[in-house]
Amino acid sequence: MSGAHSSSDLPGPPVDGGPLRCREPAVATVQQDDAHLRVTRWDFAPGAETGWHRHGWLYVVVPVTDGVLQLELPGGESMTATLTAGVSYSRPAGVEHNVINGGDRPLSFVEVELKSLPG
Repeated sequence: MSGAHSSSDLPGPPVDGGPLRCREPAVATVQQDDAHLRVTRWDFAPGAETGWHRHGWLYVVVPVTDGVLQLELPGGESMTATLTAGVSYSRPAGVEHNVINGGDRPLSFVEVELKSLPG
């Protein structure tokens, strides 16, 4: 796969060529996209979601705000994660989920996807 957040990786039938959504979509703003990495800022209103996606690359998340994420996982599982502004974490390529702002305030984070790991 060439990258993350591809609608071709979304489970379920597309509607009018796009994914079926029940919640407000989060706003993704690509800040940088080159041969080595992609940097995207994600802004979520309360209850907003990314939609189902699979990460094609290892990625790092840097929370801009404190908040709570609700994660829908394959097989009907779900979990919550607490974000603390400025405290980053990483996940491997292949992670599949729908990310939802589970709190009652707007939430933002910056996601850095590593397309290549030159050494």
